[in-house]
Amino acid sequence: MRLGLCCLFIREPVSFRTITAKSLLALPRDRQLQKLSEICLHNTSNLHLALETDQRLGIGAFRIMSPLFPRMTHPAVGYLLEDLPEGKKIRQKMEEARIFARKNDIRLSFHPDQFVVLSSPRSQVVANSIRELEYQGMLADAVGADVINIHAGGVYGDKVQTLQRLKDVLPHLSAAVRKRLTLENDDVSYTPRDLLSFCERFAIPFVYDVHHHRCHPDGLSVEQATKLAENIWKDVGRELYAHISSPRSGWQGGNPKPHADYIDPADFPACWLGRKMTVDVEAKAKELAVIALMHQMKDRFDTPVP
Repeated sequence: MRLGLCCLFIREPVSFRTITAKSLLALPRDRQLQKLSEICLHNTSNLHLALETDQRLGIGAFRIMSPLFPRMTHPAVGYLLEDLPEGKKIRQKMEEARIFARKNDIRLSFHPDQFVVLSSPRSQVVANSIRELEYQGMLADAVGADVINIHAGGVYGDKVQTLQRLKDVLPHLSAAVRKRLTLENDDVSYTPRDLLSFCERFAIPFVYDVHHHRCHPDGLSVEQATKLAENIWKDVGRELYAHISSPRSGWQGGNPKPHADYIDPADFPACWLGRKMTVDVEAKAKELAVIALMHQMKDRFDTPVP
């Protein structure tokens, strides 16, 4: 089993920068591109540093922040890598990150923001979502990420019709996106039972979020949902991917949806032990939470710590 870190560090000296479209629009185009070039070079250099840090800490997966190249798909200030003064060096840094991740068996993924909704009834939302996914597909190709994980979206009054719209969009995605696309259950609309048959039918791997499932149950046990998800991943010849988090206020203390700083080891499914799988740790304490869970698993389950 490999435990994964989501996007950011809170103690290690790894940072990522961004910039707003408003700030860029205040600059002439040449200065926009210079500023963006500086930020993208910083971010790709720190991606390599993030992977080196993960390797040192024994963290086996890393979710790359979506705006690694900020505002790249923005209609007013968007750009191509070739537009940036340091574009060649930026591409070199991504290649270095890809090589390092592969050499050290660190699994990379992306998880686009909530505004990416392929099942929306609004054509403009779908078009924007495809554009964003294609940007992440380009990044994933460059750095060797194998997962671009999304939610199914809203219900819009009819889950069957919504999933039909999602199916209809799939042929419009490039191979770079389609071969990496995964679906995750959420804590409001779509349970594992809602999505597993869809994922199986269209060979879309299912990312099982156990916290969301506990918040929004569907009659399947954690073990059943895990096994069904694992079967789909095996069918496409890839390693099971899942998410773990704990409720900030506990399961009896109000709204269980917000994530806690750390993982309560009681929330870690015993049926996951011994499985070859990737588990992203969605906790506010970031790398500290991943390291703590490693030690908790050792103490509770006698699982080796890297």
